[in-house]
Amino acid sequence: MSKTAGIVIIGNEVLSGKTQDTNSHFLCQELRALGVNMQRISVIPDEIELIGKEAASFSRQFDFVFTTGGVGPTHDDVTMAGIAHGFGLRVIHHPELERRLRERHGENINEARLRMAEVPEGAELVGEGSLYAPAVKLRNIYIFPGIPKVLQDRFQAIKERFRDTPFFLKVVYSKEGEGVIASILNDLLANFPELLLGSYPVLDNPEYRVKLTLESKDPNYLNQAFERLLSTLPEGAIHRIEGS
Repeated sequence: MSKTAGIVIIGNEVLSGKTQDTNSHFLCQELRALGVNMQRISVIPDEIELIGKEAASFSRQFDFVFTTGGVGPTHDDVTMAGIAHGFGLRVIHHPELERRLRERHGENINEARLRMAEVPEGAELVGEGSLYAPAVKLRNIYIFPGIPKVLQDRFQAIKERFRDTPFFLKVVYSKEGEGVIASILNDLLANFPELLLGSYPVLDNPEYRVKLTLESKDPNYLNQAFERLLSTLPEGAIHRIEGS
């Protein structure tokens, strides 16, 4: 069975439309390539109680949980406090984080910057890199900053710990629309119920009308389903095929 994951995007700025979330898209792509099955994305405001409830709920449901945002030095950076609240833990100053922050800022260290050393009790640091936005792990929750470049750097440093059996993928571009091929796709799933089948209409390409994706962690199962699809599509319906 695939490892599962959920993402909690934290930030009033995302919900108000002031900032566009790109972190969930990045994480979904990266985790899919690692063989992890992303199952849910939640976007919530900077509220301690709600962050705690969502983090605890996701932690129970999924193998890996990723939170982004709310780990800076300002008043609305309450992710650490929220996650701690969700598990009934104290917020403490991580001694290694504090040491590095003091080393980096020297005489310019202040209370605001020291807030970035706060973590839920029992949390550990993961990965290497910038002290301004460390990746912090509590149980199965990975706490990331909201700044995309920093999040991406932190994730790349630890990504191999999430690797699972890969998904195998084939893509078929159909010249026929969904109205024509819907019954064929239904028949395919009836015969291959474990197949991950996607059907995506395309409106702005004159060469094909639907992009079909077939995925499985079993390459033999995928090939059988793929051959079944090719044999049942109308003659001349295939524009092109991708995938090994």
